[in-house]
Amino acid sequence: MKQTLEQEYKQAKRKSAKPMLWVSMVSMTMMFAGLTSAYVVSRKRNDWVSFDLPQAFYISTLLIVLSSITFMLAKYFIKQNNRPLTSAFLLSTLFLGIGFVFFQLEGFKELLYAGLFFAGEQSTVKSSFIYGITIAHLAHVVAGIVVLLVVIFNHFNKKYTSENTLGLELGAIFWHFVDILWIYLFLFFYFIR
Repeated sequence: MKQTLEQEYKQAKRKSAKPMLWVSMVSMTMMFAGLTSAYVVSRKRNDWVSFDLPQAFYISTLLIVLSSITFMLAKYFIKQNNRPLTSAFLLSTLFLGIGFVFFQLEGFKELLYAGLFFAGEQSTVKSSFIYGITIAHLAHVVAGIVVLLVVIFNHFNKKYTSENTLGLELGAIFWHFVDILWIYLFLFFYFIR
């Protein structure tokens, strides 16, 4: 009886995991939709100053796209029960994610060197939006790195097999979400000046 209840609990937990993740991602999407809508409305202000995106943001964009590819490959290879390649691609995803964070911070330095600040007398409406939205996204990427560390830990503890990939799949879904979100934000900032 106890074993049956435990199995039912695990099964219910597995069934609810993906829908709960999707609901949280929809709420995050709504937050960024609101922020980018405010950006569009604010462009009509008289004190709006247009400037180019930092070069480091271009590099960080490439890194996060590559990290999604390596995460997809990790998922593919765990389904083939190829643990060494899964390990290699999960670790590659981690290093690419850390590289993304590094180049985002470098982008902030470029903005500061250009005299564009988040707040204060020298800030502009546009620079404040770019800092604010990018920092909000960066917080989600840091959460994604924490999730990725948990996935890597579980992988090295042999929790995932070709038949049991739920945790790795959930981590991949969230990672791809922050990737797609950054691509949207990057293109948004690039084209909506």
